[in-house]
This record gives sequence, structure tokens and C-alpha cells, in this order.
Amino acid sequence: MWKSIRNRIEKLSPAQAMTGYYLIAVTLSIALFSLPAVRRPGVDVTFFDTVFTAVSVVSDTGLGVFNIADTYSTFGYFVIIVVLQFGGIGIMAMSTFFWLLLGRRIGLRERRLIMVDNNQFALSGLVKLVIEILRITMLAQLLGAVILSVRFLRYYDTWEEAAMQGLFAAVSATTNAGMDITGQSLIPYAGDYFVQLVTVILIVFGAIGFPVLIEIKTYFASRRMKLRPPYRFSLFTKLSTSTYFILLAAGTILIWLFEQSGFLQGKAWHAGFFYAFFQAATTRSAGLTTMDINEFTIPTLLLMSFLMFIGGSPNSVGGGIRTTTFALNLLFLIHFIRGSRSIKVFKRELHPDDVLKSFAISLLAVIMCAVSIIAICVVDQQHPLVAVVLEVCSAFGTVGLSTGITPDLSPFSQTILMVLMFLGRIGLTSCLYLIGGGLRNPRYRYAMERVITG
Repeated sequence: MWKSIRNRIEKLSPAQAMTGYYLIAVTLSIALFSLPAVRRPGVDVTFFDTVFTAVSVVSDTGLGVFNIADTYSTFGYFVIIVVLQFGGIGIMAMSTFFWLLLGRRIGLRERRLIMVDNNQFALSGLVKLVIEILRITMLAQLLGAVILSVRFLRYYDTWEEAAMQGLFAAVSATTNAGMDITGQSLIPYAGDYFVQLVTVILIVFGAIGFPVLIEIKTYFASRRMKLRPPYRFSLFTKLSTSTYFILLAAGTILIWLFEQSGFLQGKAWHAGFFYAFFQAATTRSAGLTTMDINEFTIPTLLLMSFLMFIGGSPNSVGGGIRTTTFALNLLFLIHFIRGSRSIKVFKRELHPDDVLKSFAISLLAVIMCAVSIIAICVVDQQHPLVAVVLEVCSAFGTVGLSTGITPDLSPFSQTILMVLMFLGRIGLTSCLYLIGGGLRNPRYRYAMERVITG
């Protein structure tokens, strides 16, 4: 029996196996969050709410059906921190770490799973990549936790409480989880620009993509050793980084403009800038906020929904269609309008397969989100459309920003959000391979014929 089960598991494609691993992670998280010790005395949580929370934590989303600070104990906080590592850094990265500690050999199948989980193209150098990801992430979380803990001594009476708040905030920001144990996200620090800047830096660390961070580290190492020829950044790093910061800058400017006669009216220029800047940064995939987003106008909420739909960079803790997918779609549109059949950027020409994949991912994402919005609006008609749109985009982008309607949604609508959070975490590339089974070379071709479009 066990041999038969093992043979079936070995026949699974990497995308199918990876999806299975994340489902196992959700199942184990449900078991952990069901332990009485993770909750405060006298607090009861339904099984369905536990399932929703487990999916939200594993996917590093942060959407919730209850207040974490009022529900979970200190032990529960540490359980969330551990699960967030598996969701943020990746199941295979964390598994590889434990395999290396145990002295286990990383075989071909494990390397293929790491390749799928980290959205890579080749098997070589995967273990080194995982080790670098772990080092960079853990260092960022440690430094962030120390800095924030020291700063939080201004707000809390004991160093234990400040340290707990600092650690949780650092992990939540780095993994872009959008969770908090203040009960009010980062609203208590709305006037503390230092805390906000540190948090934004941690958010960028998590959402800009692990390969980008590794290349930056390699670049400075080559400069220090004065290597010749000088280190050249890859096209991926150039494209994802430029797109990420253009979206951050554009989001900040547009939120600031949209809210001049709204939430930001009458506020000092520096307060207005930081409100706009932080909310633009958090839509990348973080979910933390320094104000109640219900106070924003509809254009701002729709803009934030669009930014969350795009999400973070590939091979990061972020969800959504990813920054490079958005960039490829935009570049294709620009080149098509100009009459060009090839797409060139940063003195490189993009591969046609990558362009086709970006369109497939975007179309699938639009269909998924549109169907989800319609379904939720049919079942839960009492909620405004803009709130539903934001909630759906927040779930798909694994962000966690919310207008507060999630706890009031029906189990059917909450299940839709869980599916979106899960798919947003495993990535739509894996989802496409899960549905279609991967790329295949055609055995034959038909004669081509043109079709009228437009």
C-alpha cells in the first residue's frame, strides 16, 4: 500500500507536488492553530475560522476573520511567526534548510521542486540560491527586529513587550504578511516616520525578489574585490527593480493627488507624503497600514486594488501577477502600437515564450478575479462593489489590506478568498502547469489562417 502511494507521488509533476506540499502546510497549520495553547484563555474559534486563518498565514496574506491580538496568546504569536517563514521564504527553501542540517543529500527530484517553488529555469545552483535566500531573509528580520524593538521601548512599558512587538512586526513586514499584534496594524505609529521607513525597507526586502537581493550582494562583493570585467545585472533584476520602484513612485504620487480633497485635506505636507508613501508601499504585497483605508476615496481604493493585483516581484514573498508580468504586457503593448514584432529593453530582446506566458498569466488572473467578484456580489449583495473588488485583489495579491468586510462575508465568499490566497501564494505559473501539465512540443502543425480581430 505504502509502495503504491509512493509510486503515485513520484509520478506527480513538480507543480502538482508543490501544490500538495502547500496543502500539507495548510493542514499542519490548521492542526497547530487548533491547539488550545495558541489562544487566549476563554477565547473560542470555530473550525472554519481556523481554516481561513491557516490559509491566510501560509499564503502570507493577512486577511482575517478576527483580531489576532485579542485571540492568540504569546505562544500563538510564535506559531504564526514560524508558519510565516514557510509561507514567505517557501516550503522547499525551508525544507532544504532542514535537510542540510540533517545531512540529507538534495536529489534531482528535490531540486526540481526547488526550481518550481522559486520560479527558476535551471537546476544548477539551486541549493546555493536557497542558502542565500535564507541568509538574507534571516539577517533582514534580525536587524529589523532589533531596530524596531529598541524604537518600541518608547511605546511599551516593558522590554519584553517591545521585543515581541518588534519581532512580530519585522517578520510580518519582511514576509509581507500584513499581520499585526497591536490590534490596529501600524496606526499607533502613524506619526512615527522612523518606524514607517524601517517597515517599508523590510517590505521592499521581501517583495522585490530574492534573486534581485542576491545579485545586489554579488555586485557589491565584486566592487569590493575590484573584479574585471565589472559585474552586470541580469535583465530580470533590471526589469523587476525598475518596475517595482516605478509602481511605488506612481502609487505614492497618485494617492497623494487623489486624496488632496479627501483624507489628506488639511494635513501637513510631510504627513500627507508619508500616508501616501506607506500605503503605496504596502499595496506591493504587505498589507500593513497606518490609517483606516475606509477613509480613502473610491478612486484611491480602486488604484490600490490595481496595485495589489500586480503584486510583488517573481520569486519573492508577494503574490499577484507579479511586476515583470505587468512590465512585459506593457512593453508588448507599446511595441505593438509602434509596429514592432520584437520587444527590446535594456539592450536585450525578450523571449517570445516569456511574453506569451505573461499574457496567459494576466488573462487567467483577470478571469479569476472577475468571476470571484461577481460570485461574492451575488451571494453577499449588502457589501459595496468597491469593497468586494479590494478584498478580492487583496486576497489574490496576498496583501491583506481590507475594508473590514471579510468577517461579515458568507462561508462561500470566504472560501473564494481562501482559494485566491492559496493560488496567489503558489503562483499562477504553477497554476498553469497544474492545469495543463507543462510545455509540450507539437507533433504536427496545421496550415495557418488569419483571423479578423479588433
